[in-house]
Amino acid sequence: MKFATLPNGSLDGRLVVVSKDLTKAVDATLIASNLLSAVQSWQEKSADLQALYDALNAGKVDDAFDFDPSVCLAPLPRSPQWLDASAFTNHGKLMEQAFNTKPIPDFDTIPVMYQGASDDFQGPTADMSMPSESDGIDFEGEFGVVTTAVPMAVSAEKAADRICLIVQINDWSLRSFGPREMATGFGFLQAKPSSSFAPVAVTPDELGDAWRNGRVNMPLYVTWNDQRFGEPHGSEMNFSFPQLIAHAARTRKLSAGCIIGSGTVSNQSREAGSACIAERRVIEKIDLGEIKTQFMRFGDKVRMQAKFDDGRDGPFGVIEQKVIANT
Repeated sequence: MKFATLPNGSLDGRLVVVSKDLTKAVDATLIASNLLSAVQSWQEKSADLQALYDALNAGKVDDAFDFDPSVCLAPLPRSPQWLDASAFTNHGKLMEQAFNTKPIPDFDTIPVMYQGASDDFQGPTADMSMPSESDGIDFEGEFGVVTTAVPMAVSAEKAADRICLIVQINDWSLRSFGPREMATGFGFLQAKPSSSFAPVAVTPDELGDAWRNGRVNMPLYVTWNDQRFGEPHGSEMNFSFPQLIAHAARTRKLSAGCIIGSGTVSNQSREAGSACIAERRVIEKIDLGEIKTQFMRFGDKVRMQAKFDDGRDGPFGVIEQKVIANT
């Protein structure tokens, strides 16, 4: 199934079911008023939502309308929790060099994760208002999963059954704040503005063979000001999403609607490019001896789209945003 959220004046928007080819949609509020409500009652609502999805794809829905992703909110405009990992070992180790920090103990065996703001997620085309260009404005392309309710101390094997949706994310960062906040030991705060999401959230079956080993096995194509930036592949996650969920729930339960992020998609091969500027900068420092790429400026645009390995467009739609000055 594919879902999107349209604005209706409420904090959570209204739920629509989107056709497989992303061209049509139908209101689903008679089943669930919004996507968070649907996830919170997934066992009771998913069969009815599936029936509506099947009818839409079969052309049997009279009130279907053209789907316009540009007007969508984030699939979940707010969430009980947003927990973001650094599950790509290559990116994490590069960032250690970028921030000149000591190696994280057990980085290869215990996931690294922080809890970010989850009350103000942005839609796929929303202009991103930032305080200052001097803050080191950066984009970060990621994948994520949405969970149903997860019990404390769940195993990774059982956590796999708690994944109901997959999403594509731009986890914005302000790099100038990162080193100090990491050094305090309290984690990110000012370094992490609101994250943005591609318009469509999908059930894992929509990925077909690209959903395997608890990972999104798809390249994430990123352009910056219409120039190719990279297309790193999601298969190189060191930890699977079920493992990340189990880590997050080790000492607390997770409410339905929790979003778990993969962290910046990153590949060991330099040819794949990057999904964030900070990674390119540290690669330049390592390979060239100096940093050449600057962070984003007001008016800059970033575009992200996951695709299948055969080149077909992915199921999430496109994130395409511009950075503007906060006024």
